[in-house]
Amino acid sequence: MENIILLVHVLTALAIIGLILLQQGKGAVAGASFGGGASQTVFGSQGSGGFFTRATAVLAVLFFATSFGLAIIAKQDAGIGDRAIPTGFHATEIPITDDDVEDTEVPQVDTPDDDAAVPEVPEVPEASDVPEGTDQ
Repeated sequence: MENIILLVHVLTALAIIGLILLQQGKGAVAGASFGGGASQTVFGSQGSGGFFTRATAVLAVLFFATSFGLAIIAKQDAGIGDRAIPTGFHATEIPITDDDVEDTEVPQVDTPDDDAAVPEVPEVPEASDVPEGTDQ
């Protein structure tokens, strides 16, 4: 059943693409008002706009229906929706005693004792000390 729906889905998608490519744009109507030969068309003097529009709408509805059917089949194959949704989680308190915590020693980090390792910050010149024409 899934393969049949998938085949109809793909053929419908291709038919929609073909119908959209066959439709004329709105600019094509301007040429017909100056004697564009509308009487020689297959669909008559009204043109093919109504037919292609209706056919595209029918195929779009069929495409949505097959999409919906494929989604339902995929949901059933995945097993989603078979389980009840949990309403909430109940937290339970677990008492922790000193016996549960292991005695671990925290490693110590060696820090320098003298301030010689810290570099000095250079002085920033005042606005009056900067010569004109420099971007500082």
